[in-house]
Amino acid sequence: MSYTIHPAMELGEVSLRVSDLKRSLQFYEEVVGFSVLRRSSTIVELTADGKRTLLILEEIPNAAVVPRRSASGLYHFALLLPTRKDLGIVLQRLIQSGIHIGQADHLVSEALYITDPDNHGIEIYRDRPRDTWERDAQGNYKMATDPIDWDGLLNEVKGSTESKLPVGTTMGHVHFHVGDLLSSKHFYCDMLGFDVTSDVMRQMGALFISAGGYHHHIGLNLWAGHGASPPPPNGTGIQYFTIVLPDEIELQKTQEQLASSGITVQRQESALLTQDPSGIGIRFIVK
Repeated sequence: MSYTIHPAMELGEVSLRVSDLKRSLQFYEEVVGFSVLRRSSTIVELTADGKRTLLILEEIPNAAVVPRRSASGLYHFALLLPTRKDLGIVLQRLIQSGIHIGQADHLVSEALYITDPDNHGIEIYRDRPRDTWERDAQGNYKMATDPIDWDGLLNEVKGSTESKLPVGTTMGHVHFHVGDLLSSKHFYCDMLGFDVTSDVMRQMGALFISAGGYHHHIGLNLWAGHGASPPPPNGTGIQYFTIVLPDEIELQKTQEQLASSGITVQRQESALLTQDPSGIGIRFIVK
């Protein structure tokens, strides 16, 4: 029987390397709407609810800002908001900031896209109810990149001046540039036990996978080029993302599964640390 990751897994904090912590902190507080949970001279932990870390920013000495689509690593991390009104509030704030805003109606969700000062991609989105998600004859979720309903989103706001992300914001999914799609699929699906939820974009060099029937927890693409290498050690980019498992039993299962597949795993206190084939760090913890 093949290994399957627990369907109740969640995504936790994402850690990013940045070139200028002061500049990044201003962006993430004022534009995105995070609040500071903890900070030191070189590291800041950001939160939406005052309790749980969703994003870590670490300033790297002599950092080199990595151009977009030039290396394996982060394409974007995606913040999932509780309601459509919350997305409208964020849209209003982004418009007021003057930042460039990408957008898409994915059928399963409505999404806004921005980029931080170090070229890290950010998606901010809300899901439509799961019972409205449709699959095609091959079992792929039907997703699209239709224009978003800007006016409808802004009409949801009703004069709100909220400047922070709402309580209930979570890390909905992560999307990566990888060097090889087949080896990445083997790692995440055959070894870690994620399910393919949409490979209709395979011809465009992208694949979407998840646990528990979600539309996708992880996106993988070749848009930085086949064979893309990780950024240099002093390059900006993702340090790691976090997979949260429901209990210690599941964490132990994951450790045994990776070890039996020949994957190097380090135990760091209560967490497991490893890397995917493209050098992207993964941290496994218990909820």
